Amino acid sequence: MSTTDKASTETSPEPSPADPSEAAAGSQLSTAPVEDSGPVGIGVIGWVRWFWRQLTSMRVALILLFLLSLGAIPGSLVPQTDVDALKVAQWKKDNSSFVGVAEAFQLFDVYSSVWFSAIYLLLFVSLIGCIVPRAWQFVGQLRGRPPGAPKRLDRLPAHTTWRTDKTPDEVLSYARTLLAGKRFRTEDGSGTVAAEKGYLREAGNLLFHVALIVMLVAFAWGQYFKSEGGKLVLRGSGFSNTLTQYDDFKPGTLFHPDDLPPFSFTLDRFDATYEMSGPQRGTPRDFKAHVTLTEGAHGKPEKREIQVNEPLEIDGSKVYLLGHGYAPIISVTDSTGKVVYRDAVPVLPQDGNLTSTGAVKVTDGYKDKDGKAEQLGFTAVFVPTFAGEGKGTMFSQFPALLNPQLMLNAWHGSLGVDSGLPQNVYRLETSKMEMFKDESGQQLIKRLAPGETMDLPNGAGTVKFEGIERWATFSVTQQPGSGLALAGAIAAIAGLAGSLFIQRRRIWVRAVEGKDGVTVVEMAGLGRSESAKLPEELADLAAMLHQQAPSVSDPVEETPEGERG
Repeated sequence: MSTTDKASTETSPEPSPADPSEAAAGSQLSTAPVEDSGPVGIGVIGWVRWFWRQLTSMRVALILLFLLSLGAIPGSLVPQTDVDALKVAQWKKDNSSFVGVAEAFQLFDVYSSVWFSAIYLLLFVSLIGCIVPRAWQFVGQLRGRPPGAPKRLDRLPAHTTWRTDKTPDEVLSYARTLLAGKRFRTEDGSGTVAAEKGYLREAGNLLFHVALIVMLVAFAWGQYFKSEGGKLVLRGSGFSNTLTQYDDFKPGTLFHPDDLPPFSFTLDRFDATYEMSGPQRGTPRDFKAHVTLTEGAHGKPEKREIQVNEPLEIDGSKVYLLGHGYAPIISVTDSTGKVVYRDAVPVLPQDGNLTSTGAVKVTDGYKDKDGKAEQLGFTAVFVPTFAGEGKGTMFSQFPALLNPQLMLNAWHGSLGVDSGLPQNVYRLETSKMEMFKDESGQQLIKRLAPGETMDLPNGAGTVKFEGIERWATFSVTQQPGSGLALAGAIAAIAGLAGSLFIQRRRIWVRAVEGKDGVTVVEMAGLGRSESAKLPEELADLAAMLHQQAPSVSDPVEETPEGERG
């Protein structure tokens, strides 16, 4: 550029690598390794070296991360054995033609399958093999100094020049102070000052990839040592954190029952409130479980509350409140008037207004009028607020206990509980049972309000709806890697932000005395990638330096005396 009264910038072509000084100036702006074009060396060693360099390249790491994401899709589409074995059995029954293919590809155990583990381990190795040399190289860059100025600063992407009457030493002193004040690392050269800034870009890049490794470790740790169990607890009943107390339990691969923290609690009360009027009538407003907690074998009982999304934290485990419902209290007497059964029977909600279904199973103690021992079973439909019958069943119009009703139908025979096969406690197996019939020969069905009874035919006994209890379901989870995964995710976001928004760049200032004794000042900048911010930053720096070393006018050539008009 020609000399002017104001500093200006211009964009020039990238420096040619033919000039060694320019190549050095642009080196070490990134820790990215140089890609290999093919195997290095001869024979097996060359191929192994080439394979290792390909595996530890960032391109392959991204491909493996993409494959890991794709590999997780079957785990969400196909039921998993370690999550719900009953759903797996049902899926196999509904999709019998695909069972062979699914089992061959281990689709029922995706996260412990050979192919998913292989992708996971390769990604782990790839990230470590990529990060370690780049981190070592980055440490070397932090210990190094900015490289000297190229011979031709005007060939760099951003460049400006002007002439000043300040001496070269004064200009370089001003430049050194200015750049150091802008947090540039400076280095003096022969008639030059070199400055560099933006090291956090590479630090952010490395932090992002280290965070990925942390999240992979956290994921593996959580999968191997996690535990999750569910328990339905009636009001007034308790729960102890032992394996036999759970209704269902899903352990990690390396989980041991001794890992369960010792505690117990009793459900003292469950409160639920609902919107009573308006368009949102029946909408839940607040669910709260009041429990008495005891930590350890000899802990002091404490009153605690558990709410939705506000779990109870105990020694690394969290107790979540999942759901609630009702449990009709039912008693059964035989033909002699002896009470052979009395219990609160939980029923499962089927809709938002807590229309619920369940089963009552009398397995022992009942004898018919002839003294023969047999079992009784009742299918139950319970509604907290009776709204009327429709299509052969009942339904509720509000989830609170405003008009509770219980409908029962009765069976007698064998419940099949002695076969050794597991049964659903909320469903009645009637294949070996006969229905009780009323006087008209129809199946005995009766709707009861609290306190009412149903007489079984031929003096077989009575069933009484005595009252209603509440129940709540709790999930006790232990996820040891969740905190580490959260820290890794936060670090990954911070590192990614740094690598995206921080630019690594270098600035050079050269000041030399011209032939006419006036100092010529040159400033140029070079970034890792093309950006409009670099010329803008160079223009700002040049303007500030120009204030301390203002430009002078270009010399005016005098016209010879004989050529004047």
